[in-house]
Amino acid sequence: MSDRFEITRIDARSGDPLALLAPLREKLSPRGDIVSEAGRQRTIEVFGEPLSPQQVVTRILQRVRVEGRAAVLELTEKLDRARVDADSLRVSPEKLAEAHAQASPEFLASVRRIRENVRQFQEAILHQDVSIERAPGIRLTQRYLPLQRIGVCVPGGAAAYPSTLLMTVVPAQAAGVKEIAVVAPPTKFGADNPDVLATCHELGVTEVLRMGGAQAVGALAYGIEGVPRVDKIVGPGNLFVALAKKQVYGEVDIDSIAGPSEVVVIADETTRADFTAADLLAQAEHAPGASILITWSEETLERTAEELDRRVRQLSRCELTLQSLRDFGSLILVRDEHQACELTNLLAPEHLHVAIDEPRRLLGRLHHAGAIFLGNWTPVALGDYVAGPSHVLPTSGTATWASGLCSNDFLRPGSVIEYDEQGLAHDAADVRQLADKEGLTAHRSSVDVRLGTE
Repeated sequence: MSDRFEITRIDARSGDPLALLAPLREKLSPRGDIVSEAGRQRTIEVFGEPLSPQQVVTRILQRVRVEGRAAVLELTEKLDRARVDADSLRVSPEKLAEAHAQASPEFLASVRRIRENVRQFQEAILHQDVSIERAPGIRLTQRYLPLQRIGVCVPGGAAAYPSTLLMTVVPAQAAGVKEIAVVAPPTKFGADNPDVLATCHELGVTEVLRMGGAQAVGALAYGIEGVPRVDKIVGPGNLFVALAKKQVYGEVDIDSIAGPSEVVVIADETTRADFTAADLLAQAEHAPGASILITWSEETLERTAEELDRRVRQLSRCELTLQSLRDFGSLILVRDEHQACELTNLLAPEHLHVAIDEPRRLLGRLHHAGAIFLGNWTPVALGDYVAGPSHVLPTSGTATWASGLCSNDFLRPGSVIEYDEQGLAHDAADVRQLADKEGLTAHRSSVDVRLGTE
């Protein structure tokens, strides 16, 4: 490790800061080819040639579609280096119950409290059926029905993520989804992790499948022996999972095509540097994760850089976090709060922490972010773990049009139209006008035959 940790600095007071950040945005997008050297070697080993991530995913999905479970089992052995057979693909009820029985009471108590936090928020925002009577004899209804079956992807590479279960399963349950299939790789951090299994059991999830990556996405989208297809796939994953979700969209619905995690922290002269440094490091810890500070205070920028240098050496994932900060981190100096808001809206970050004095005064000028965290006492970790809104959020600048996962995403809206004779007569002339213009005479006749005006 060098004597002094350095992070990219950008002076945005003149010039085009977005142009300077364009290479970063491209690296963080799910279009990219960010694969480790070990990953590239594994691709050659499994497929016999140096394929791009998109090509790898296409081949995996084609095999799963054609060969079903056999392809999933073979690819799991080759890619995850874990032998899984038809009997061990699904985690047994006994293993789920055993993991739950052996979990610490403190952990389960936290899971229950968080589940209640998420449930309360997600039920509060649920769409409600709406009916109107536009005219006598005309009743129009918009109703919302839960999806029947969904799939949840849980990562299992570098760490275990019970929080992913809470932030995906509970919103679906709040919407009324009855069948939830959880997929996670057969690793010590995935479907073989006791905390993940205990959380599934606590949440009432009974279908936990030991498969991950693009092959799991294919199994959920197409269905394989013993695993019926789902209506929607949600949850985070690596580049291969994101590309697989993109390719199966249309066969099923998905939540998003997510890139690496990201945070923008807006700070002023009152912001504590130790708080900000901790927030930036928390995001970089995802490895890769983009950690960006935007401030108009040179003193705050310098103090934050010093705190980063001091704190980064104390982390358990120090080298990964350092690399993430070097590759995707930035300290940006802007002219004033107006330029800070302008730049933030252009970046459209997944997480936005407004850590200034009186943060609400900027809220009306901040339009594009997956989730906004106001004030120095609201670190992003609260949204990751306990607050209530889901932590599955739009990345890679898609917050300009996309939103975070919520209970309403598991509802399918549909309209119900009901006329009586009086209502039909009320609208008949307008139907005739458009039907005549479009030359659809049978459309007109379907009204006239009912009203005796043929």
